[in-house]
Amino acid sequence: MPSFKYVAYKDGKEVKGSIEAADKEEAAARIKEQGQMVIKVEAESSLSKDINLSFGKKKASTRDLSVFCRQFVSISTAGVPIVDALEMLGDQTENKALQEAIFSVKASVQQGNTLANSMRQQGGIFPSMMINMVEAGESSGNLETSFDRMATQFEKSTRIQQLVKKSMIYPIALTVIVVAVVIVMMVLVIPTFSDMYADMGQELPAITRFVVGLSDLVVHKWYLLIAIVVAVVVAFKVFGATETGKYIFADISRKAPIFGNMTVKSGSAQFARNLSTLTAAGLSMIDSLDIVAKTMPNLRFRDAVLDAKDKVSQGRPLSEPLRNSQVFPNMIIHMIGIGEETGNMEDMLITAATYFEEEVEVATEQVSAVIEPLLIVVMAGIVGVIIMSVLIPMFGMYDMAGGGDV
Repeated sequence: MPSFKYVAYKDGKEVKGSIEAADKEEAAARIKEQGQMVIKVEAESSLSKDINLSFGKKKASTRDLSVFCRQFVSISTAGVPIVDALEMLGDQTENKALQEAIFSVKASVQQGNTLANSMRQQGGIFPSMMINMVEAGESSGNLETSFDRMATQFEKSTRIQQLVKKSMIYPIALTVIVVAVVIVMMVLVIPTFSDMYADMGQELPAITRFVVGLSDLVVHKWYLLIAIVVAVVVAFKVFGATETGKYIFADISRKAPIFGNMTVKSGSAQFARNLSTLTAAGLSMIDSLDIVAKTMPNLRFRDAVLDAKDKVSQGRPLSEPLRNSQVFPNMIIHMIGIGEETGNMEDMLITAATYFEEEVEVATEQVSAVIEPLLIVVMAGIVGVIIMSVLIPMFGMYDMAGGGDV
C-alpha cells in the first residue's frame, strides 16, 4: 500500500508523520479521523523512505513485535492500565524506533485516542494487520486476546525467517570466500603467468587466452566491471518496480527450481495463519481477506486472495475461488472446504497453518541440503577452470623441453 507524508496540526502543535492509504484522499480522511487538521499530504518516494530508515532508526522486526505483544498481554492481564503498561513496555524496549513509537502511542492514548488509532499514526512501525487486530479487540473488549494471537503470529513468522536465514549462512559464506579467491587469483596469480607466457612467445590454448583476458579486464578495467554490476542491479530494481516486472518475479519465485516449493508453502502458511488470526478476533471474512491480501508478499497470492474476497462478497464459498486461482496447493483448499462444510473454519485454518509451517521447515532444510553441494560443485568448477588455464601451457612447455632434449 502506498505511503504518504503529511503535516498537520493538533492542539496547536505541528505534527509530522507518514501514513499508509490507498490514495491521498483516504490518507487525509484518516488523518482527520485522528483529530488532526491536515496542512499537507504528499506521496512518499522510495528515496525518502530509504533515507528515513537508514539514519539511526531500525524498523521493528517481527521478533521485536512478538516480544512487545507477549509482554503487553502479561502486564495488562495483571490489571495494569493501558497507559502504564505502555510506559513500562517503552522503558524496556531496546529497539529505538519501536520505543519512540510506544511512547508516542502512550501520549496519544492519554489524549483520548483509541489504542488502534494511536498505533496507526506511527508511520508504519506497527503492521496494518496488527492495528486491525487491536481495533477489533478494543471493539469486542478482548484486547488481551488480540495481542496474544498477534504474539503467536509474530513468533511463527520469526521462526520461519530465522530458519531461512540459517539455511543461507553457509552458501553465502562459501560464495564470498570463493569470489575472494577468484579475485586474488585474477589480480595476483594470473598476471605473473601471463607475463611468463608472453616472454616465451608460445601460442596459448583458448581457455588460457580467455582467463588471461578476463584477468586483464579485472586488473586494468575493474571500473567497467563495477559499472556493469551496478547497471544490472539497477536494471533489475527498476524492472522489478514495474507492474510487469512484479508479476514476472512473482511467477519466478513460485516456479523456480529448489526455491519455488518453499515459496508456495510459505505463502500458504502465512495466508492460513493470518486469516485464522483475524477471523478469530471477530473480523468478517471479507474484511479479513482484504487485510490478508495486503500482507502477502507475492503478487500472485495477493491477487488470488483479493479475487477470493470479491467472490466471497458475492456469496461464493472461499474454497472455490482459491481453487480456480491455481496458486494455492490442493491441501489448503481441501482443508478450507472441510471447514466450510463443518462450520469449523477457524480450527481448520489453524491446522492448515501448522501443517504448512512444518512443511516450510522441511522445505528449508531440503533447499539447504541441495544448494550447499551444488554451490561447491559450481565453485570448484570455476576454480578448476582457472587452475587448468595455468597448467595446460606449462605442460606444453615441459613437453617441448623434453622433445628438445631427445
